[in-house]
Amino acid sequence: MTNVSTPSCLPDEKLLTLRVMPMPANANAHGDVFGGWIMAQVDIAGSIPAAQLANGRVATIAVNQFLFKQPVFVGDLLSFYATIVKTGHTSITVEVETYAQRMRLSHEIVKVTEATLTYVATDESRRPRRLPTSKS
Repeated sequence: MTNVSTPSCLPDEKLLTLRVMPMPANANAHGDVFGGWIMAQVDIAGSIPAAQLANGRVATIAVNQFLFKQPVFVGDLLSFYATIVKTGHTSITVEVETYAQRMRLSHEIVKVTEATLTYVATDESRRPRRLPTSKS
């Protein structure tokens, strides 16, 4: 039986929000995954804790920073870690780090992106709404 655990180079203190493996349809003819596809996955990962905090719908209003650090290949297992770093009256800023576990020749893990995105809580009419107050 194989012991399955989180590799030590993945951040234990951050929330694992999303895991996905890119397929050939997400890449060019050489197996390099499209940056736009990666950005979409980062946006999904960042929206999860934002929607939880907002207790409802959120919309992406800014990609404040996005850095590609390493390429991503078809067959890499991507892990997205999202952390809320700031809140306003209606907005939530989230940092997302993405790690790729290389599945081809080894099980090397590398950080492939760092991003900061801002979301705004919206109502049924898709207009900004105040974030819920925490009950302490």
